[in-house]
Amino acid sequence: MRASRFFISTLKEAPADAEIVSHQLMMRAGMIKRLGSGIYTYMPMGLRVIRKVEAIVREEMNAASAIELLMPLVQPAELWQETGRWDKMGPELMRVKDRHGRDFAIQPTSEEVITDVVRSEIKSYRQLPLNFYHIQTKFRDERRPRFGLMRGREFTMKDAYSFDRDLAGMQASYKVMYDAYTRIFNRFGLKFRAVAADNGAIGGTGSHEFHVIASTGEDALVYCPTSDYAANMEAAEALPLAAARPAAAEALVKAATPNATKCEQVAELLGLPLSRTVKTIALTVDHEQDGKVTQQYFMLLLRGDHELNEVKVGKVPGLAAHRFSTEAEILEVYGCVPGYLGPIGTKAPVTVVADRTVANMADFVCGANDAGFHYTGANWGRDVLEPHLVADLRNVVEGDASPDGKGVLAIERGIEVGHVFQLGTAYSESMKATFLDENGKPAPLQMGCYGIGITRILGAAIEQNFDDKGIIWPTSLAPFELVLCPMGMDRSELVKAETEQLYAQAQAAGIDVIVDDRGLRPGAMFADWELIGVPHRVVIGERGLKEGNLEYQGRRDTEATAVPLAEIIPFIKGKLAA
Repeated sequence: MRASRFFISTLKEAPADAEIVSHQLMMRAGMIKRLGSGIYTYMPMGLRVIRKVEAIVREEMNAASAIELLMPLVQPAELWQETGRWDKMGPELMRVKDRHGRDFAIQPTSEEVITDVVRSEIKSYRQLPLNFYHIQTKFRDERRPRFGLMRGREFTMKDAYSFDRDLAGMQASYKVMYDAYTRIFNRFGLKFRAVAADNGAIGGTGSHEFHVIASTGEDALVYCPTSDYAANMEAAEALPLAAARPAAAEALVKAATPNATKCEQVAELLGLPLSRTVKTIALTVDHEQDGKVTQQYFMLLLRGDHELNEVKVGKVPGLAAHRFSTEAEILEVYGCVPGYLGPIGTKAPVTVVADRTVANMADFVCGANDAGFHYTGANWGRDVLEPHLVADLRNVVEGDASPDGKGVLAIERGIEVGHVFQLGTAYSESMKATFLDENGKPAPLQMGCYGIGITRILGAAIEQNFDDKGIIWPTSLAPFELVLCPMGMDRSELVKAETEQLYAQAQAAGIDVIVDDRGLRPGAMFADWELIGVPHRVVIGERGLKEGNLEYQGRRDTEATAVPLAEIIPFIKGKLAA
């Protein structure tokens, strides 16, 4: 490729609406152009990176015996209504009508469509297992699109779907895809971590997220440095901080705590560690029967220095459809305003759910259900009835014991770029996708689904690989592997001849090379390619040629290296292989 015949459009400054590094650098490097909120045109330089990502994904998916097809972007509402997701997905699902008034969805994912394909094609266990995938545009109507390609509305995703006859087969297919994803991210050249995750809106029985490690990542990843344990914050198990509850050592005292509505204020006022306090979170669950709505009230108890994990709360029996209690409900149930709630002396019946750590606490501080007062020296059994339920309700913190018993937990930030799910029969049962088993009886297909955010990889890779000059692409993802920068090509026949010869040799060697023949001054030329992030650069200058040398510099190198002209192609190939 010659730069004069390619489209290069770099900017000195990022647009004002570019929020994070990857967004800023992709706009400055001319890789994307904003069309609307969360919608981008992929410019030629950015599209080359996307095609590199897709090629690696396709190679590994094909090697894992997945079969490529292409499902439509626009999908009939009837399929989504079969699974109930037409209503469950909420406003993120873009809904449209055709000229006949029929409802359609602009697909955010394709579980319904692939299940419809398979239920019409698969009749016998002899046709299983199967794994279909496609790389297709997706659309999710994000409430607040931001961060460029990291949280846009339109994006490209690879989604795959496996079908098996039984649970063991589904788990085997899941392992094949998990291993394929590991190879894919290794080939991308990115530092990543696979973590156990919550299935969320997709449903199913188990999943793992693949995260690119970056300090700017939205997600907290929990792992044990001395074992294989890893999970995202939503799914990381928090063990009780005390193995058993100590005996009571203090009397129950009602202490005045005026204007202290937060545990931090209470602890400071009483001169006690924050870890001695217990905070109350009031929840309500609405039950409807025969047209009548009734409420059930829950009190969650969490140590004062811990944070509530709402995903875990949703898994507590009876709390799947919870909401936070209104102030009117709190006054009715507890008899006081928020900030002073506690498990001792509520006005109305309430189901008490204690976090594991709180269940093993003694002599704790809690609200007195009386504005301006808290109890100190509160103890289970003596002052307050044992909790109705004990559950894992909190986020883990650094230094917590690892659930596998092999060390303590650490936390780092990550950007989710892939997710694999064990769906089981969540979709096949609702859509009646069955096959005839060995005994000739119908059975639901066991499914798995596997996604990679193709365009999101670009943003994640940049968030992990950049400096003050611009992007630093891993070689496997770079728009070009090598850029040739001739000095005065239009003025020196020697430079021109050697550049053309080197360009031809690099192409013959299979190197993805671009020669910058635009006639720019060295500073402007180098700045462009450092911003764009091409990982390898060779400068061809008359002075060096007279000495028999070329100047090589890797994108991460602080200085250039002189390389003999006759050795430059093997030298570059060695760098690419490394």
